This record gives sequence, structure tokens and C-alpha cells, in this order.
Amino acid sequence: MSASNFKDFFGNRYYFLFSFVLGIPVWIANLTYVNSLDVSESETVATGLTICFFIGVFAGRYLAHAWVTHFNRSPRNLIIGLSLLIVACISWMIFHVRSPRRDQDAANLFLYALPFIIISLATGMTIKLIRSITQKQLMEARTAAAQSKGELQLLQSQLSPHFLFNTLNNLYGLSITQHEKIPPLLLRLSDLLRYSVYEAGETYVPLKMELDYINNYIEFEKIRMGSRLMLTTEIQVPSTNDIKIAPMLLIVFVENAFKYAGNTAAKQSFIDIKLATESNLIIFRVSNSYSKEKAGRKLPGKNSGMGLTNVYKRLELLYPAEHILEIQEEEEKYTITLQLKSRK
Repeated sequence: MSASNFKDFFGNRYYFLFSFVLGIPVWIANLTYVNSLDVSESETVATGLTICFFIGVFAGRYLAHAWVTHFNRSPRNLIIGLSLLIVACISWMIFHVRSPRRDQDAANLFLYALPFIIISLATGMTIKLIRSITQKQLMEARTAAAQSKGELQLLQSQLSPHFLFNTLNNLYGLSITQHEKIPPLLLRLSDLLRYSVYEAGETYVPLKMELDYINNYIEFEKIRMGSRLMLTTEIQVPSTNDIKIAPMLLIVFVENAFKYAGNTAAKQSFIDIKLATESNLIIFRVSNSYSKEKAGRKLPGKNSGMGLTNVYKRLELLYPAEHILEIQEEEEKYTITLQLKSRK
């Protein structure tokens, strides 16, 4: 037997240690059973049966390993069948010890040994099959987690370029019509980019830090839009860093509000931003002026709506069954309400 086959049959060295420890109660049980059958040389017989039992367990493991290797079918039905076989053999052994054949030691020993060996084989196979199912589920869970983490990292890596692309478009427009606003905007932009580049790589950040970023962005947009904007904010800033949230999750809705508010034909546009924390919930609401007709006529570009699509995916990945997102689109008003479970 090669080293590989030897390992497949017996497993690692800890199985030997476990077998020696378990061998003592198995030997005692065998001795008690054999004595009840009045078999001569009961200790020798009990020792032989104990050795056969553990050989059967290792043989069962080997057979189950071969079955899993060569067949891709789920072993669940096989496990059920083996479990029923073990119960049937144990039931027969209980019946046999109560009604042994008189003066037939060899027959009694055979009728005990046969189901006993079957139990050992079935036990070894069942243990191996259950372990293979557990390992497969663990591997699938790790693969799914790795895929989710990779997707999440990809989504987060898209946030900074998306924000920068939109901001540069706004700066370009202002550089033509209101170039005197560019210097203070660039100072605000550097603060915004510092957070999006260096802090947003974490899975969760303190809500206080995220709100500082949002306030910076609001100040940026107030400079850009000037007196045309009627802005009201009611933001409950946490006093500590205990409450956490996924980075750059809320900013997409705020950015969207400024985009639509600035796109209306009205002389004055409004934006209302509210955030509160209750128990373990973060409740966020943004309302803004909105031109449904104008938004309907706008042809989406290649990257239009990428920010919102990104948010929807991140919510599903980071807050599965832990968030409620409601969107109300009226003729002249657009409102989003987001409730999500905070992280500690």
C-alpha cells in the first residue's frame, strides 16, 4: 500500500490515538455481550471483535472516500440508508442477546459478529460522508464569501472615480460661467478626495466620519449652486465613533439630490436632508425639487445611474434583510428614505 493510499485508509495519526482511547469501552461492551452468549475464551473473542470493529470503521471511511471521489451525486440518501442499516443491526443484536441459540456457540458468535462488522463499516462510511458534506458546504461558503468580498471591493473601487468624474464635470461648467468660485471649490474637493481615497477602503467606518464627509460635500455644492439653493438639514451627529456604516453609502443619494435639484427649470430649488439614529437603526431621508418631465427627456449616458446601481448592490451585500429603501417620485419632488441596521 502506497503512502497516499495508507493515508486515505487510516487518515491522520490522531485517528489512531482516538481509536486506542475508544477501544477500551468497545472492548468492555464486546466482552459483556460475548459473556452473555456463554462463548468460551470470551476475552480473546472480545479483543478480536474490537480489532475488527476499528478495521471496519477505517475500511468504511476508505469506501466512502472512494465513493465521494468517483461520484458527484449528493451522499445524503446514502447517509440515510446507512443510518437505517445501523439501527436495524443494533435492533437485531438486542433481540439476539435475549434469545440466543442454545448450545450453538459458533452460530451465536457469527450472528453477533456479522451485524457488528456491518455496523463498523456503516459507521465509518457515515462519519466520512457527513464530514465530506460539511467540508463541501464550508468550501462553498468560503467561495461565496470570497466572491462577495471581491464584488464589494470592486464596487467600492468604483466610488471615487465616479464621484471625481461628476465633480470635474461640474467644475468645468463653472470655470466657463463663474470662474471666481473655482479656488474655494478646489479646496473642498481636496478634503472630499482625501476621505474617498484613504478612508473609503474599509468595509465599515464611523458614522460620524461619514457625516463629516457629507457636510463637506454639502458645503462644496452650496458654493457651486449659490443663492439658487434652499437647503435644510437636520442631521443627528453621533458623539462617539461607536456607530458604523458602509463608507460612501449615503453620499450617492445626497449627490443625486443636488444633481436633480440643479436640473430643474425653477428659479429656486430645495433640498431637505435628515438623519437620525434610533436604537440600532440609522434613518436617512433626502427630499429635493425635481422635474419629472425634464428627467424623463434626459437620455441616460453610458455611466448614468451607476452610483445608484452601485448602492443597491452594496446594500444587498452588506445589509441583506437589514435595510429598507423607499423611493417616492412625484411631479416636482423626489424623496428617498433609507433605514438600515447600524454596525458596532
